[in-house]
Amino acid sequence: MQLYSTNNPATRVSFKEAVFNSMPQDKGLYMPAAIPRLDDKFLNNLDQYTLPEIAFHVAKNLLGDDIPDGDLQNIIHGAINFLAPVVKLEDNVFVLELWHGPSLAFKDFGARFMSRVMSYFLKEGEKQLDVLVATSGDTGGAVALGFLGVPNTRVTILFPKGKVSGIQELQLTTNGRNIRAIEVGGTFDDCQALVKQAFTDKDLNEKFRLTSANSINIARLIPQTFYYFNAYAQLLKQGISKVVFSVPSGNFGNLGAGLLAWKMGLPAEHFIAATNANDTVPEYLKSGIYHPKPSVATLSNAMDVGNPSNWVRIADLFKEDSDVLKNLVSGYRYNDEETLEAVKFINDNYNYVACPHTAIAWQALRDYQQDNFKADTAGVFLSTAHPCKFPDVFPGSIAAKIDVPEQVKGLHSKQKQVVSLGKDFDGFKEYLAENA
Repeated sequence: MQLYSTNNPATRVSFKEAVFNSMPQDKGLYMPAAIPRLDDKFLNNLDQYTLPEIAFHVAKNLLGDDIPDGDLQNIIHGAINFLAPVVKLEDNVFVLELWHGPSLAFKDFGARFMSRVMSYFLKEGEKQLDVLVATSGDTGGAVALGFLGVPNTRVTILFPKGKVSGIQELQLTTNGRNIRAIEVGGTFDDCQALVKQAFTDKDLNEKFRLTSANSINIARLIPQTFYYFNAYAQLLKQGISKVVFSVPSGNFGNLGAGLLAWKMGLPAEHFIAATNANDTVPEYLKSGIYHPKPSVATLSNAMDVGNPSNWVRIADLFKEDSDVLKNLVSGYRYNDEETLEAVKFINDNYNYVACPHTAIAWQALRDYQQDNFKADTAGVFLSTAHPCKFPDVFPGSIAAKIDVPEQVKGLHSKQKQVVSLGKDFDGFKEYLAENA
């Protein structure tokens, strides 16, 4: 597999180099030089394959010979060892539950696959790998569990102080061992900027072997395509062959993976980019003007991203025809009041508890279907996190219905370990240097 930088299409690097370097020095993002289309026999018979089998077939087509078949199968079976069921709520409305992994969020797909790929490529005796990750809530927890105890690696997680849920913060700060947590006095965008600047800082790159576990790393994006194909496979088993995906969107890695899957042949009819008040992309889809802005805090905190990194990947996927992108993707945005109304409606009408991010995706699907109803087309909205991670969002009657998993109950007895920093890069750089 060869990859290029979105800022310099003439560049070529290997998959291994892209995984370890995360972000090109020209500050672009890595993209596959060639995107293979999966064969029709496989696509038309997806319902005959399991999730690990689908994952292997997709990954093999993208990676080529970079990882031998047996090793790739071992990586996938070790990483993707949980389900991602499609649950029917009513005719033509389904929810894709992506929170059955260890951190109870969809980020487990990318984080676990990436950690195992890095461990596979990391040779004994090589310089320690320092993994930097900015999180708006769920990424950090998934990365922490994905890398916990992995030899010769150290993870540093940056999160915005006071802007993640209590459960999310415990998932970030109670791991110890090779996992460090930093609360930054700013927004997720500030955390993301610190990580990106570190990758282009000469001094830090001479001292450390830096890489990212954010979705800017191509090894996070690839495994997220798996669950789109698997969701389609589950619908095929029910005789459904036309589907629209509604994707709760923050940094846009999730939607980016869906569109990459579409480029590989996923027979999706349409995609919906569902955001909270951080509506940079929905505004672009309406106006044609891309105008990043400072992020604002909302109830759906994992989507509080004003300048989504992965949009450059999506733009690159459709650089030859932006009209195709605008026809394929619709954007919707909702405020906190509308989010809570959606949470209550889903509970009252489906007896289903949805986290605020999931509720936004449902509302966007509902609004889209009202304007574009087709009896033969199913709508699938992605549920990205277990509702227990957001207890303060729900009214008491709904919160009481949430089944809290044992791994969450155990977090409260653990000791938090966290360092507080400002949002200036010099302070972050000094911390890394002094804690080498």
